[in-house]
Amino acid sequence: MRSFAVLGVAAALGLAACQPASNDDAAFGQRVKAYLMSHPDDLHAALQRMDESDQAKADASADATAKAALPALRAALERDPRDFVANPGGKVTVTEFYDYRCPHCIAIAPRVVSLILAHPDVRFVFKEMPIFGSTSEHAARAALAAKAQGKDYVGLYAAMMAATPLTDEAIDRVAVAKGVDVAAMNAPAALAKDQTQIADVAKLATKLSINGTPGFIVGDTVIRGEDYDGLTTAIAAAEKKA
Repeated sequence: MRSFAVLGVAAALGLAACQPASNDDAAFGQRVKAYLMSHPDDLHAALQRMDESDQAKADASADATAKAALPALRAALERDPRDFVANPGGKVTVTEFYDYRCPHCIAIAPRVVSLILAHPDVRFVFKEMPIFGSTSEHAARAALAAKAQGKDYVGLYAAMMAATPLTDEAIDRVAVAKGVDVAAMNAPAALAKDQTQIADVAKLATKLSINGTPGFIVGDTVIRGEDYDGLTTAIAAAEKKA
């Protein structure tokens, strides 16, 4: 496997335009190694290009899978009554899968809130997708409690994304400050209901090839990661269609 990687890097660097006349793979490998040892920046750049190419291929494959699955999953994605929806009358729907402890979700959260406030025509669906353990699940359950109890969901979303560090204690403080009844949130029936919803979101994400957070879907377009420009471009395109 290593020899294939070396040859791949050599090709990326333009060293393997033709085969050695002697067809001596060992000698060729030594020349490649000598070049790479003396040009580490070229090695780094070539490996980065290979990684980006592999990621682009993986994303394209995942996008194709999601697009094929979307028609059958549209209702679960956009119309699950258990989810909180900002601007419910909006003509264009955006769905976000996120985790409150994901650095990229945290970074884009203020822009998400600004988008919701500035664009009432954008219907925004929140999908709780805790992937960083029990504290992330605790945060998701606090948000679900805010929805169930009719409290300020978007305000809680913004406050928890801004809390550093987001500990279990900080989650409860934010929840109480936003009017959430934490005792009711922790009742066995509420816990079971929330865990079922979180599990359903995870299954939906898998079917749509949403393999990380944040993940946004606008129409048939999947925006992976902290790509605000990609998100706004997809929204603008959807608005034109609408």
